[in-house]
Amino acid sequence: MAPSFRGTFHHESDPGRAAVMILLYPYDGEICLVLIKRNEYDGPHSAQVSFPGGAWEEKDGSLENTALRETREELGISEEIEILGSLTKLHIPVSNFLVSPFVGCTEKTPVFRPDASEVQFVIEIPLKELLDPGNQSSEQLVSHGRTVVAPFYRIGREKVWGATAMMLSEFLQLASKLP
Repeated sequence: MAPSFRGTFHHESDPGRAAVMILLYPYDGEICLVLIKRNEYDGPHSAQVSFPGGAWEEKDGSLENTALRETREELGISEEIEILGSLTKLHIPVSNFLVSPFVGCTEKTPVFRPDASEVQFVIEIPLKELLDPGNQSSEQLVSHGRTVVAPFYRIGREKVWGATAMMLSEFLQLASKLP
């Protein structure tokens, strides 16, 4: 799910550290996961669909704790999250972050109270829909002066592309092997 060109950006510093959460939970007899549509702002990830997450802070102690904190803050949930594991770290060239994706689950369907300062809306989707190859596509777009073929997952009216699609693809490859 990597775009044909991810960009080359000169950064004066080492990448920042960040973490995201692929949160699984039961809903109406299905296993679902949650994504967020970020607010519009002056930055590289404005209005994008992503997993809840964000930058590591010293008080977190670990990237796992960053993923948990950011998930609770952005989604406004209080349910206990069990960490099931982690996926491959991924560098985001445009923002110069090295992102650590974690997979977690709750026993019950969370009650979402998204932080309006960061989140436009919450997107809940059954895992089986994401595993349907008919929800994958690609399109050409211009990014940083280059024509890029960008694969994406279609979820309703939204497109999940870039780093989030790459992390989601790795997760779905693992999930497709489960009974």
